[in-house]
Amino acid sequence: MKQGDTISAVATAFGTAGIGIIRMSGENSIAIADKVFTAMNNKSLMTAPDRSVIFGHVKDANGEIIDEAIVLIMRSPKSYTMENVVEIQCHGGVEALRAVLRRTFEAGARPAERGEFTKRAFLNGRLDLSQAQAVLDIIQAKTPTALKAAENQLLGKTSSQIKKIRREILKIVAHIEALIDFPEDDVEDIVINEIDKKIELQIEEAQEILNNQHRGKLLREGLKVAIIGKPNVGKSSLLNYLTQSERAIVTDIPGTTRDVIEEFIDFRGIPLKLIDMAGIRDTDNPIEKIGINRAVSYIEDADIIFALFDISRSFSDEDSRILDLIRNRQVLILLTKSDLPAKINTMRIKEYSKEEVIPISIKTDSGIDSIFKFISKKIEKDSLEMSFVGNERESIILSDSIKHMKEARDAIEHDLGLDFVSIDLRSALELFSKLTGESVDEDVIDEIFSKFCIGK
Repeated sequence: MKQGDTISAVATAFGTAGIGIIRMSGENSIAIADKVFTAMNNKSLMTAPDRSVIFGHVKDANGEIIDEAIVLIMRSPKSYTMENVVEIQCHGGVEALRAVLRRTFEAGARPAERGEFTKRAFLNGRLDLSQAQAVLDIIQAKTPTALKAAENQLLGKTSSQIKKIRREILKIVAHIEALIDFPEDDVEDIVINEIDKKIELQIEEAQEILNNQHRGKLLREGLKVAIIGKPNVGKSSLLNYLTQSERAIVTDIPGTTRDVIEEFIDFRGIPLKLIDMAGIRDTDNPIEKIGINRAVSYIEDADIIFALFDISRSFSDEDSRILDLIRNRQVLILLTKSDLPAKINTMRIKEYSKEEVIPISIKTDSGIDSIFKFISKKIEKDSLEMSFVGNERESIILSDSIKHMKEARDAIEHDLGLDFVSIDLRSALELFSKLTGESVDEDVIDEIFSKFCIGK
């Protein structure tokens, strides 16, 4: 399916950079580029060979030079969108990019919508929906491991497995309906059992993909780790140590951290989102109160909580409040400043965590390895070659398809007839088509690509 108009957008981030790229896609993209760009050899871009690189200048309507540039021409169907694509590489300043982009609009292009280039690649058959999602995952990857996993999905790791399952189900349905077409022949039990086993195999294949969803989500979004405790317990020191930077201010003055500080680190390929926040205590300072309220809300959203207690200070009401906040949560209790004499009652604290309580000291590096061992236990060690669904929508569709296949097996078990088996399997087939994008509503497509940046 070809789109009728030509779209244009900045494909690189706005800011000061060596180069910036304006991308156009559509039937008239080369003709529009020819209006705004003059090659140094004065030859028309319309006659330029496919995949050629041409040096020259972008000019305004009066022929005045806007910027020096290089033009790349990619003719349909050998392009990202399978349409005529032109990329104009100019200097990366904000004003230069805006001027060149505005000039393409004046010459006949329209502003691209979010994700419209990738949407056209999908609509024109270059990518399926699962691969299109992988493009977004590549852009947003926070670790080399996440990037590699996303690249495997873009190459069709998941979609090819889903298509294989769909083909096998289609074969089963064809076999069943052939049997239905000849009702005068009794279907032997051995044939029914064979059909049942084939359905079971496809359920196992689909379930494996679904089971990997948690790992896929970890690679994309990371693990949210909230660092909580009363003021001056060592939260900011721990954040700085783990990130190997002076990200947070560390002083002896309580209440230094009044807002939420977020920092990503790469832990064995999984992005860990470390969240340092205001110390939990009673205060009359309105700014600090806001920070503490934010801290409480972040605790609710965290995957793991590092609850810090100062081993060198006696147990306080502030510590009690923190224990109440972490009740029934995934929490690791850390007893900080373990190089100092112990004054806190650790027995009361241990009652609030099913995990071990770890004494640590940033000054002596004591106990830090135990923190990493704890995180390792929470992360499954799966291969990057695995297949997994990319988001909640895909997870629900895959779950429903598995449900229909199981209902088909139930129909066999209760001898309800092959018609009912076929109906359930056809429902599963329709759902698999939604996963790959062969059968999906337009509003769903729009929602998926709206998450992309405009230039992609």
